[in-house]
Amino acid sequence: MKYFLYIIFLLIVTSVSFGFYCQSYGEPMAEPLIGGGIAGLFFVWMPLFIYHRWKNRSIQDYMLTKENIEQMNRYKGDENK
Repeated sequence: MKYFLYIIFLLIVTSVSFGFYCQSYGEPMAEPLIGGGIAGLFFVWMPLFIYHRWKNRSIQDYMLTKENIEQMNRYKGDENK
């Protein structure tokens, strides 16, 4: 998955870069290349990246529960001593 994300990211950066290069020469294909690259970044790469980074984590570790609040208060109390 890691290498798949690298490949997709490189393709997106290449598409946007080539689109800007073509835009400097007035090519009509430049805007779809830039737009497709940006859309791919936000609708393909970003969700896959977020899934890849969060797939083995527990959401409970990041939720503010009563137990976590008590644990933070105990930690803050220990820090002031």
